[in-house]
Amino acid sequence: MAGGEGSIRYGTPEGRWVIVAAVLGSGVVFVDGTVVNVALPALSRDLGASVRGLQWILDGYLVTLSSLLLLGGSAGDRWGRRRVFVAGLTGFTAASVLCGLAPGVGFLIAARAVQGVAGALLVPASLSIISSGFDPDDRGRAIGAWSGLAAVAGAAGPLLGGWLVDAASWRLIFFLNVPLAAAAVAIARRHVPETRGGDAGPLDVTGAALGSAGTALVAYALIEPGTTSRAAGLAGVAALAAFVIVERRGRQPMLPLSLFRSPQFTGANLTTFAVYGAMSAALFLVVLRLQVSLGYSALEAGLSLLPFTLLMLALSARIGALAQRIGPGLPMTAGPLLAAVGLGLFARIGPGDRYLATVLPAALVWGLGQTITVAPLTAAVLAAVDPRRAGVASGVNNAAARLAGLLGIAVIPAAAGIGRGSGTGVAAGLDHGYAPAMRIAAAACAAGGIIAGLMVRRTTPVRPIIHPSPVQACLDGGVQSARPPAA
Repeated sequence: MAGGEGSIRYGTPEGRWVIVAAVLGSGVVFVDGTVVNVALPALSRDLGASVRGLQWILDGYLVTLSSLLLLGGSAGDRWGRRRVFVAGLTGFTAASVLCGLAPGVGFLIAARAVQGVAGALLVPASLSIISSGFDPDDRGRAIGAWSGLAAVAGAAGPLLGGWLVDAASWRLIFFLNVPLAAAAVAIARRHVPETRGGDAGPLDVTGAALGSAGTALVAYALIEPGTTSRAAGLAGVAALAAFVIVERRGRQPMLPLSLFRSPQFTGANLTTFAVYGAMSAALFLVVLRLQVSLGYSALEAGLSLLPFTLLMLALSARIGALAQRIGPGLPMTAGPLLAAVGLGLFARIGPGDRYLATVLPAALVWGLGQTITVAPLTAAVLAAVDPRRAGVASGVNNAAARLAGLLGIAVIPAAAGIGRGSGTGVAAGLDHGYAPAMRIAAAACAAGGIIAGLMVRRTTPVRPIIHPSPVQACLDGGVQSARPPAA
């Protein structure tokens, strides 16, 4: 057993085991987030999924993950971070097996929702274990090691997933989680110390239930047509309104609304919402466009966006250092505007286009814009609040990114007419609405830059922080927290 709370030193055998456990555990979530996108066309062929079905395969996961993420952080504080980490791993593995065995679209969507519940326990616990277990002098290096290794796992996801889909079956991308999670559980039980939050209060179960129900009903209304969906949408709005009331009146809410009194905190989260909503919709649509309309294999689709990932890996630390010196406002304004140009370039992609002439320039411009944006976002969030509330603030920002991914995948394709009406075939829907959808995503991304320009301080330097994994920010709406929620 490793040392006690706050006593593990970086570079020791105990420290290495803790980092390995956290990386393996969070890695199953990060890899799962990247591989599913490249498998969507194969899922459509094998299970007969329409565009709406594919949206639900992604959003079923994001509904539960985004609405329960803050509750998961609180659960770890209350019941023990290692215990919640292992429980999340176990649940995620079981749900992954169900995903791999899914006989139809409905079953797969339900299993993905269970994955989201388990991920909401697993993701905050993985960082909480490092933050609470390592000596304060070594904590930054430990989180940095976790971040870098997680980046490698996320970057490998599309390539490994594409190879598995092409060589065998999309089902293997879910079974891949089983050995990784089994190793993480074994290491955690043997080498990770148990830690708890000393002042952890009761869980906000009412808030979590209202938030989950409201999010799911609104997503249903946005994706599914018809009178029933409109009624579900109204019920969802009512549930979310009740959620706000509960959070405002609660003694220990999972979403402290007082944080939003800061214009910078509000502005940074609105920018997060716009940029990550656009990014999630774009990843969903571009991968489909490349495979369905241009004939790329799953592996080729994963490789086509590799420049995006490499840019973030190479430049995120430098951009983060620059933001520490000049403040987050300028990069948070310029980055989304540049990313919007990249999305506009993606809108031009059509059948017969060549990679070097169309896809690569779009990937490079979009990747550079996202790289300029990502690290300063966390800096702006943490600089806007008291340091004692940094964990909660980063958790809120994390949840905002996940919720943005959920709504971006639901709203932007529907607004462009993809998946609406009787023509729900994937190819027909893309031919009709791909370019308008990408232009909508570009407009949303640009709006994020404008919001940052108006609400985020331009020149105030921020204290040094540990920046998030670059690839992490690309996953299903992007995990952004440099510190664990509610740690």
